[in-house]
Amino acid sequence: MNSISINTSQNVNLQFPMVSLGDRMLAFVIDSIIKAAYLIILFFVITKIFDAGGIFDSWDNWSLMAFVTIITLPVSLYTLVFESMMEGQTPGKKMMKCKVVKIDGYQASFIDYLTRWVFRIIDVLISSGVFGLIFIITTKYGQRLGGLASGTTVISLKQKDYLSQTLITEIEEDYQPSFPQVRALSDADMRIIIRNFQQANSERRYEVIHKLADKIRETTGIPDQRSEMNDKDFIIKVIEDFNHYTGQEV
Repeated sequence: MNSISINTSQNVNLQFPMVSLGDRMLAFVIDSIIKAAYLIILFFVITKIFDAGGIFDSWDNWSLMAFVTIITLPVSLYTLVFESMMEGQTPGKKMMKCKVVKIDGYQASFIDYLTRWVFRIIDVLISSGVFGLIFIITTKYGQRLGGLASGTTVISLKQKDYLSQTLITEIEEDYQPSFPQVRALSDADMRIIIRNFQQANSERRYEVIHKLADKIRETTGIPDQRSEMNDKDFIIKVIEDFNHYTGQEV
């Protein structure tokens, strides 16, 4: 599965997998259900308030079209508004733990979201989703036409548990930490470290583990102790120490 490299606040290069087609389609279905629910409620409200009084009978076709366009605007702008406000997510994407990012790893801008939204006319509306689906399946980063035009794609934020849970559950009450400097790291920082370490360790990318260990030392001020422990053991020790000090699952 292809992945996108994202440079974190710690300047750690983190690999995020591309979202699966199934998750992407489920996110679309969830968003479609939300929009459909809005339209159904709107229909009943309008029928109850307006149509009951015969107001529409005196309107010409242009007036009716203008009215329908205005009241359905939230549905039309749904994706653009939510992705802009939620940094690349809609309610459906949030539930499926995925988001829109630039393929260079940076946060997408409003112009990027707008470009994606405009191209939905071709990707989704005109072709009933077939055109977008073909592009998602055939392009390297799973990009529909809007993604290609904006330089964005959709990544998965789901975390795979590559590390043994003993890193959290088997720390004894009399555990003696080695690096109090880890308290400078936030819970979010530790999630990033673990995720990056998990992937590098599973893929045996030892150069990534080496760079990650260096970055941890640089960020926390922990001195280089490679003569006493290798980088892999060092990172595991940092994780255990962090868990000891915070008492939080990471």
